[in-house]
Amino acid sequence: MDNKIHKFDMFEEQTKGRGFYHKGVEYIHHSDLPNDESAYFRMSRFQLALFIVGLFTLVVCFVLSWKSTLIGVVAVLTAIYFADLLFNLFLIIRSFAKPPEVQITQEEVDNMNVNYLPIYTVLCPLYKEANVIPQFVNAMHNLDYPKDKLQIMLLLEEDDTSTIDAARRMNLPRNFEIVVVPDSKPKTKPKALNYGITKARGEYIVIYDAEDVPEPDQLKKVLLVFNKSSNRVKCVQAKLNFYNPHQNILTRVFSAEYSLWFDLVLTGLQSINAPIPLGGTSNHFRLADIREVKGWDAFNVTEDADLGMRLVKKGYLTAIVDSTTYEEANSDALNWFAQRTRWIKGYIQTYLVHMRSPSSFSDNSEEPHFITFQLIIGGKVLSMMINPLMWILTISYFAFRATMGPIIESFFPAPVFYMGILCMVCGNFMYFYYYMIGCAKRKYYNLVNYSFLVPFYWLAMSAASYVSMYKLIVEPHYWSKTRHGLHLKNVEPIIQDEKIQQAPIEQVGNFATVELETLSTTKSRKEFGFRKE
Repeated sequence: MDNKIHKFDMFEEQTKGRGFYHKGVEYIHHSDLPNDESAYFRMSRFQLALFIVGLFTLVVCFVLSWKSTLIGVVAVLTAIYFADLLFNLFLIIRSFAKPPEVQITQEEVDNMNVNYLPIYTVLCPLYKEANVIPQFVNAMHNLDYPKDKLQIMLLLEEDDTSTIDAARRMNLPRNFEIVVVPDSKPKTKPKALNYGITKARGEYIVIYDAEDVPEPDQLKKVLLVFNKSSNRVKCVQAKLNFYNPHQNILTRVFSAEYSLWFDLVLTGLQSINAPIPLGGTSNHFRLADIREVKGWDAFNVTEDADLGMRLVKKGYLTAIVDSTTYEEANSDALNWFAQRTRWIKGYIQTYLVHMRSPSSFSDNSEEPHFITFQLIIGGKVLSMMINPLMWILTISYFAFRATMGPIIESFFPAPVFYMGILCMVCGNFMYFYYYMIGCAKRKYYNLVNYSFLVPFYWLAMSAASYVSMYKLIVEPHYWSKTRHGLHLKNVEPIIQDEKIQQAPIEQVGNFATVELETLSTTKSRKEFGFRKE
């Protein structure tokens, strides 16, 4: 069988979209991203050779001196733990010492000239989740942005006939478009997004999931952020959190995690211009910029994290805006586990892709951030995988100290032992405290106590990390779909507009405005005050 990749010819590209053939299988990804920069291949040949050599060397060292080898392995793992501890402490301090995100005042928003706002395209990829479309329509209705300058695209997969039929039966507002993504491999969200930007007409675009409820003034705030920022800022990330944090214990701990990540960690990363793993939603771009970076990697199941890395490697920055998009916290344990497995698998894909050419972190940027990348992506995955091992060693040391203590101590030379003690005592306390700070900053004061359940949450993530390794081998590009709408039977409607709440979905279109106007990009930027030095 032919193992070479054959790109589509000009006729195929015009009729089907961008894609290629490999081993007799057709892939249509709608992107110009080269395969050597995508997760289509798990590892490059050089990476595979390096892995085999490294594994062989480790086995040989173990045979020659198993104890010295284990001492070395334990020392490396402990050092990684210690580095992660110091790095997170640094980020938390930075998030308080520096302005945490780009602040936009209400006065600035109110003073915007709405007559010259640019057209904004909203991309909403859905798959088998027609039940949340009414909520999404309401959320988009409540955006404080002229409806005639909003192009809202529902990206529906061709084989998802139930959602397509349901969407067509709804009398959707006229600025909504049902865009059917042709059925092809890979069947992933980034593939749908790549297809979507070929149809986009806005000067700016944003990705929202169907269950998202962004704050009404988010689009205006983002435009002001782009206007106030340097030309290096190519993406604006809104903070994410949940509107159902109290649904059950899982959603409480999940909300604490998101509060820590988006309100402290990402803002700390922004303060040092570090690579920011984007959230899966509420990423805002200029359409020209996202096309310049060749869209999303259709084969990476955390395309958002990958895109964040590609932006920084090109010398670009991501800004965090002081605006929140509220999502649905996963309330089902199995659904959460499948979602987390996909996220970790995508982080591994992202790590492998960007380690093919690690020098590229310094090609276009004054701040290489190669080490930062190791800690943000590689270190996070590795720590999840080695957590159970370290916990077993710690529990065994204290529970069976008379018999196991001397044996375990023999694998920890003095410097490594002291680092391990700091990680165990100070580190665990600090991580608990970080979750509490995140909850407090988000004003989820009644979730602070649930931070003590985080070790069980970590254990579940460790289990998901091992499953993700298996999934990476057997089905690298499979998108484990997260079921949405589990909160609908448990919470009150989110949108406060009485007309929308009282109207059946077939009538929602009656409250929409007219179709998109065609505005001159040059005029809109000049009149609105978009001036770059």
